[in-house]
Amino acid sequence: MTKFMVLYRSSTSARDQMTNATPEQMKAGMKGWMQWAGKAGEAVVDLGAPLAPAAHVGPGSSDAGEISGYSIMQADSAGTLGGVLDGHPHLRMPGNSIEILEMPSMPGM
Repeated sequence: MTKFMVLYRSSTSARDQMTNATPEQMKAGMKGWMQWAGKAGEAVVDLGAPLAPAAHVGPGSSDAGEISGYSIMQADSAGTLGGVLDGHPHLRMPGNSIEILEMPSMPGM
């Protein structure tokens, strides 16, 4: 199995989403994530966590959008993992997207 870094992009930071959500909305959101994780099963290596806004280091600017969270998952291919992510609760919010990045194994590490 290949490991993948899954990045959750949002137009609103995770911090703002949590600050503006009612306890009921937060509970419903977590329920959706846990139901999805149960269906994803062994594909989930690390469910991950929300992320605070990124700090940028180096020349130039970063306008890639807000990375609001991550997961580490495994699958035979990115295409297979895309099927596992189909119906993910993160995608129910307008403007949200998910990126899948393969984590190539490093020989000798």
